[in-house]
Amino acid sequence: MQKKGMYRDASGCIVIENRHLRLTATEDAVVRSLVVKASGRELLDKEELCPLFSLTEERPYNNEIKLMYPNKRTTFAARSLALEGDRLILHFDLVTFGAAVEVDIKDEYILFRLAEFIITDKDFCVGPTTKQKLNMDIPPVASFRLLSLPVKRMANFGEWLNVTWDESAAVAVVATSPAASIHHEKRKDALILTADAVRGIELVGCTCALIVAEGKETFLDAMDVMEKDLGLPRGVESRRSGKLNRSTFWTYHADPTNIDHIIDLAKQAGVSGILFYFTCFTKKSSGYRLCGNYDYNDEYPNGDEDLKYVLKKVHDAGMMAGFHFLQTHIGIESRYVTPVADHRLHLTRHFTLAKPLGKEDAVIYVEQPTADAPMQEDCRVLQFGGELIHYESYTKEPPYAFLGCKRGHFNTIVTEHPLGQIGGTLDVSEFGATSVYLDQDSSLADEVAEKLAHFYNLGFDYCYMDGSEGAKAPFDYHVSNAQYRVIKRFDHPTLYCEGAAKTHFGWHYLSGGNAFDIFPCETFKDLILEFPFHEAKHMREDFTRVNFGWWKYYVETEPDIYEFGTSRAASWDCPVTMLLDLPEVEQNPRTKDNFEVIRRWEEYRPMLTEEQKLALRSHEQEHTLLKLEKGYALVPYDRVKNTPDGITAYTFEYEGKAYATLWHKKGEGRLALPLDAKAITYKDEFCGSALPIAEENGNAVISVSDKAYLCGASREALIEALSCAKLA
Repeated sequence: MQKKGMYRDASGCIVIENRHLRLTATEDAVVRSLVVKASGRELLDKEELCPLFSLTEERPYNNEIKLMYPNKRTTFAARSLALEGDRLILHFDLVTFGAAVEVDIKDEYILFRLAEFIITDKDFCVGPTTKQKLNMDIPPVASFRLLSLPVKRMANFGEWLNVTWDESAAVAVVATSPAASIHHEKRKDALILTADAVRGIELVGCTCALIVAEGKETFLDAMDVMEKDLGLPRGVESRRSGKLNRSTFWTYHADPTNIDHIIDLAKQAGVSGILFYFTCFTKKSSGYRLCGNYDYNDEYPNGDEDLKYVLKKVHDAGMMAGFHFLQTHIGIESRYVTPVADHRLHLTRHFTLAKPLGKEDAVIYVEQPTADAPMQEDCRVLQFGGELIHYESYTKEPPYAFLGCKRGHFNTIVTEHPLGQIGGTLDVSEFGATSVYLDQDSSLADEVAEKLAHFYNLGFDYCYMDGSEGAKAPFDYHVSNAQYRVIKRFDHPTLYCEGAAKTHFGWHYLSGGNAFDIFPCETFKDLILEFPFHEAKHMREDFTRVNFGWWKYYVETEPDIYEFGTSRAASWDCPVTMLLDLPEVEQNPRTKDNFEVIRRWEEYRPMLTEEQKLALRSHEQEHTLLKLEKGYALVPYDRVKNTPDGITAYTFEYEGKAYATLWHKKGEGRLALPLDAKAITYKDEFCGSALPIAEENGNAVISVSDKAYLCGASREALIEALSCAKLA
């Protein structure tokens, strides 16, 4: 019978074990072994041994230590480890107080929780010869290291989840809430996996988990159990869902009058979801100017009932509905900014008025140094009370002042401000400066979250959390916490989420990872390889796919662009998102072909073999899907470089014959080819209906519009003919 629990072994070492792992540490608090019990495999790097626990102070606070050592951020390692029931009792180098870490051992994971600091009568004394105390009630700990494990680096390292793994073992130190700060340190052949509790976020009570398992799937099984036990979003369940990898349409046009048309377009492209930008149904202005208000627009006169009607239409069509929102942005035209700026907007710096500020004053005197205040024109904004003020410059020496101030910025009410009032520089979004960021430590974050959750609860299935980088430091906490504050208000779980920024805890709900922003047609293929293709390889080590979109639909979009993108996405089992702009859908002459490319890949992608996926990861070789009488064939194809202006053509071989696929970029035309008209065939599909071929002056003449297929002669002859062709 395998042991489970925490105990001392015959040598006096402290052992912590569940059904997967055995962790051993000595009384000097140094971890000595971490073993996968099923195989006996040692995961610890013995060259990088370190204490399991430590704490950091902004400077030494013990009086004698303060006198002996520099006053700077200082880390004190645990020097002793004792066992008391389900607790580990710790004491540290040069620090008089101790700490208790509670260990909760489950079959699939082990929790470590900072239970309390252990303070004696000797702690916080001013000096060793006096009983006079420092005026403190808790130790001056800036952060507490809940766990530190130097493990051997395996074949894969998922930096986001903080897991290293291969086919026979996996080890991770993870958070159980947004509060724990999860990191790693890279060594030559090792990774030191760490978890910290942080002052001002959560010290006492903060928890992390250690998960060790026998490879990828067993690890995910263990993570799934932990998510269920702790009531976390079900990241494993979502990643194993068959709906995760389906492609979607994105739109900001959908309303009750056109939803049937949008659904029809989605069906043409074979996608399974429609992602609604929040301005589909809320009032809009340029950029993010109205974020935060979230009032229904005129296309939704019946408010909730209209939105429920639209979402039911999507569901009745067998599709998923997604909600795209920005949870941290507050628009500069919203009622949170004007006419009276809300006190819960985030300030990047704080300044205290050194002189009263009258309504006519254009110089603002402050007590604090002004160094590094923003000087980008749109970001030169101060907030004092409910007034926003734009400044031109500032003094760099005392008396510190902001100069050239224009009062009542963003149409706020100009008012007087008293001596000593505290304000600061407004956190203006770097994305267009049409919004500002809310203070995530305020109730405004919850107020906005309630509004967004209300929409989601009307029937959405998944979401995209945009603008997630719009947070303050520490980002590893605030990015996840801002997202989680919204997620927790949903009355039904998301099938999956994507986001514009990710931090560690977000792994549990961002099972879709992220999408990429718009790539123009002329650089699309290069940027696909540079960004989503590159990230997909690394995100797989975190057991997560990425979205190879967003692909804005341009009038110039051609089938080979989507063929390239979808094939590269398919090579990593990833979906795409098309940004559906209805006018450009109508204006693009090759919309039918473009949508057909997406539809084919959506259908064929689950059938790809591993060998085919490897072939699709080539940076140079492009591929196309041929529609056969039954099923599809995947073949490499190559662009013909010197076609007439307005014609795109690729050549390939299939079952010993040479083919070209070609189309007109802008409409239609007649193409004269120096080929024998009787020796070639021309079809609307690879196995489709024949298209007419005329013979004029010894040339074969064909009509070129939608994507079609030419067969005959050799591949070299087709290339030469297409290079010499004339377009009329």
